[in-house]
Amino acid sequence: MEWEIITVIIALVGLLTTVTKPIMKLTNTITQLNNTCQNLEERMEKFENHNHDSHVKIWAHNDKQDEQLTNHENRISILEEKEK
Repeated sequence: MEWEIITVIIALVGLLTTVTKPIMKLTNTITQLNNTCQNLEERMEKFENHNHDSHVKIWAHNDKQDEQLTNHENRISILEEKEK
């Protein structure tokens, strides 16, 4: 009778160990994945901000060039009119 109880206790401890170990590994893996996702989110946000700033600079430069082209077109038109 005592050996049966001890056998059941050993079996329960083995079962508990068998179930607990993978759950702990899974929890650890999920925590690492969560941290990785948070880091990725932060890096993506920085990238988007940098990208936005770069586009603002590009469009400002583009607008400046458009003004210069318009000015040159006007000057060329004036010179062509003078030649006639």
